[in-house]
Amino acid sequence: MYKNQYKRKILWILLIALSTTGLTSCQSYKNLHEISPVNTLGMIRDGDEDKGDTTTIADIPWQEYIKDTKLQALISDGIENNFDLRIALSRIKQSEADLSIAKGALAPSLAAGAEIDHTRTSSEDDKGKDILGYTTNQNTLGFSASWEIDLWGKLNSQSKAGYANLLTSYQYRKLVQTKLVAGIANAYYNLLALDRQLQITKETAVLLKENAETMLALKEAGQQNAAAVEQSNALLYSTQLSIPDIEIRIREQENALCILLGRNPGPLERTSIDEQSVSLSLDYGVPVQQLSGRPDVKQAELDVLAAYATTDAAKASFYPSLTISSASIGWASGYFADFFKPENIAANLVAGLTQPIFNKKELKGNLQIAKARQEEALLTFQYTLLSAGQEVSDIFFGYHASLSKNDYRLMQIASLKKAVDDTRDLLIAGEANYTEVLSAQQDLLSAQLDQVDDKLEQLQYGINLYKALGGGTD
Repeated sequence: MYKNQYKRKILWILLIALSTTGLTSCQSYKNLHEISPVNTLGMIRDGDEDKGDTTTIADIPWQEYIKDTKLQALISDGIENNFDLRIALSRIKQSEADLSIAKGALAPSLAAGAEIDHTRTSSEDDKGKDILGYTTNQNTLGFSASWEIDLWGKLNSQSKAGYANLLTSYQYRKLVQTKLVAGIANAYYNLLALDRQLQITKETAVLLKENAETMLALKEAGQQNAAAVEQSNALLYSTQLSIPDIEIRIREQENALCILLGRNPGPLERTSIDEQSVSLSLDYGVPVQQLSGRPDVKQAELDVLAAYATTDAAKASFYPSLTISSASIGWASGYFADFFKPENIAANLVAGLTQPIFNKKELKGNLQIAKARQEEALLTFQYTLLSAGQEVSDIFFGYHASLSKNDYRLMQIASLKKAVDDTRDLLIAGEANYTEVLSAQQDLLSAQLDQVDDKLEQLQYGINLYKALGGGTD
């Protein structure tokens, strides 16, 4: 009678545990909190809030946004071999392992075991007299388990935090990749600009050498003095001296780009800056749509969700915990011959309900820390979103302001070329001073180099805006 009652008690405990676990397990760890909507109105200065089309350049894969095939090949190599990106991948693996551990806490731990207990004594029931003449054997084989029932969702909340951290690691990888794509493109465009500036400087040096020879001929003809010849040579030498400096910058830029690509320093195949086209209009979408696509904004948002889940777990720690500390089933017998008979089946169950009472304010302190970190994460998210709006505002305005310089730069260069030709003709005719010719030539070289810088600036604005909107992750 007693045995039947004991069996029924064990059965009821198991049923309660299983039903409770079933209820808590229905709450998926993927069901994260939602952050209250953030007002992004006016977050992008001069942004078109009423714009109906929400498409953005960030939706374009980088293989399509970047047209240069040689640059595409470099970016592919960088995504494959860049060390920062490979480190980001390793962080994803770590987060996946952490989530697996957190999810595992929801399930019971199960172990298989076998034990042989052989005891030899000098007495049996205090009646024996033989020294070590009595033996007892107990052989057991079976399974044992321990299980904390997630009554209040503490373990599930910890799993949610782990899941949010995993998603954060994915966003971190995207953040690294979008920065990498932009970094490689900007370095590549800078290299093309240096190539073009080197070409312009060398071409100008050839013209200045011809000019110095002209000054020498005019001096010998008695139309110019020695100062004109020396000033012409000085401008030539100054221009020639700038050539090694540009070549040094080209070599350094090549080596820096190789580091981004995860390869040893060396030369790189490339096109020319003249082959690059600058888009005259970039569709940047509406603020909510564009800023929400940035990996750093998503990462900050997921940090908030992880903090919410951690706070929920800290709150649940105040409630009682139901733990099956030992549950086992198997066979136990003193003889192997009778081991697997039904009458030798043995089962054991030990369960307990624990309510925290006094724990040196640890639970309260953990909850306060969790709430403070939640507040910190929320403020960080708001600051990240605000900074994203500032970055897009600055880039977008700078891009259009840079485009407005193109027509003026073309007119400036055209005027300076005409000035060089006119002053040279006037000099030969004896109607202009040699300093006017040298000044016009120097101004022309400066304007031509500035024109290259203008195009580089516009190409990099286009790439930086693409990055600022979260492009380059595909």
